This record gives sequence, C-alpha cells and structure tokens, in this order.
Amino acid sequence: MNELNSLAIIAVAALIHASFQLSVSMLTLLSSHTIGARRSHARLLGLSGAFTLGVLVMTVLLLCTVALLAQIMLYSADSTLTWITACGLLFGLGSAVWIFYYRKEQGTTLWLPRGMARYLSDRTKATKQTAEAFGLGVSSVFAELLFIFAPILVSALILTGLSPALQLAGIALYALVSLSPLITVNSLIGSGHKISRIQRWREENKSFMQFIAGGGLVALGFYIYVDQVLSPTVMAAAGGF
Repeated sequence: MNELNSLAIIAVAALIHASFQLSVSMLTLLSSHTIGARRSHARLLGLSGAFTLGVLVMTVLLLCTVALLAQIMLYSADSTLTWITACGLLFGLGSAVWIFYYRKEQGTTLWLPRGMARYLSDRTKATKQTAEAFGLGVSSVFAELLFIFAPILVSALILTGLSPALQLAGIALYALVSLSPLITVNSLIGSGHKISRIQRWREENKSFMQFIAGGGLVALGFYIYVDQVLSPTVMAAAGGF
C-alpha cells in the first residue's frame, strides 16, 4: 500500500467516525441548555469549544494508544490474520449500525442503554464550567467506543506502516476529519443559528446518516480485504507456479 492510499484510507475511516452522532447530540444538548439558562454568548462558545477540545484530545490519545499497542503487540504477528480480523470487525459493526444504531422511535435517540443515556443527559444539563464541558467531551468518546473503535483500529494499523512525518500527518488528518461535524455545529451556533434547526436537520437525515455509517464500514472492510488479504494471497499463489 503506497502512502497516498494509506492517507486516503485514514481519511475514509475518519469520515465514518464523523458520521456517528453521540458527540453531536451531546453538543447540541449542552448548547440548548446553555441558551435556555440565558447564559452569555461568550459562555456558550466557551462551553461548546471546551467540549470539542475534549473530544479532540481523547480521539487523538485513543488513536495514538491503539497505534502504539498495535506496533508493540503485532510486530511479529501475521499481518494477513490481523487484517482479516480488522475486516471482520468492520463487517460486523457495519451490520450492527444498520440494525440498531438509532432506536425505532421519533427523534434521534441512539442505541445507548437508557441508564447511560440518562447519566450523560444529566451531566450535560449540569455542566456550567469549561472544565466540566471538556470532561463531557472526553466521556462522549468513551461512550461511543463500541462503534468508533473499528475505524480507529484500521487507522492505527495503517499508521504503524508510515514514516514518522506521515504518522503525524495521518493523526492530524484523522482528528480534523472526524471532528468536522462538531466544528460545523460550533460554527453554526457561534453565528447565531437556532439549535432547533440543527436538530430538525439531524432528524430528517438520520436514516441517511445511519446508512452511510454502516455502508462506509462495510465498504472499507471490503476494500481492505481485497487490498491487504486477497491481492497478496493471489500474487503469492501466482508466484508459486
């Protein structure tokens, strides 16, 4: 796999990460409660910015940690088996996203267990300080780890095969693309757009986002299987004749 293809896969994995909605849901809820409490616009921007920063820091730390563990634990492992496992994870999670990522009810209620959902909702309502908002952003990444782990794992495996300079570029690329929905929502809120309009758009397009997330996981798994498993196997078999 050449360097351009490697960065392209990282970008696609980050786009899949960006299509998941828990962090966006928590950010809109945080902003709605802040506006409802009649806090200043500067306070609103501070809380939403701190939340986004928490998501950014946790995403980068998680990606770097998985890449480091992959480099240590899989240094002498069979790379074909590693990629087969990663593809199986992508296929399985893609199917899971299609089936139950959104609950079958009105609104944008996600798959989360109701106890966890209530906890996150209560913590969001109680957040008044930027440090709390930062911690809330960190929590949102952990809460959705079940689904974002697959694109993070694939990106981490790709990073282990790049030069140090390109590793930094890949990490920055993943962080920027995966945070693009939060950056967009922050920009809309900062420019005075109503939270209700943002939420309405999310409700109207949730089926499309669910299809894109699940389809992206499956498509990425298929591409990686062909590129990293099937093609090397065929070439090795052809070389044996």
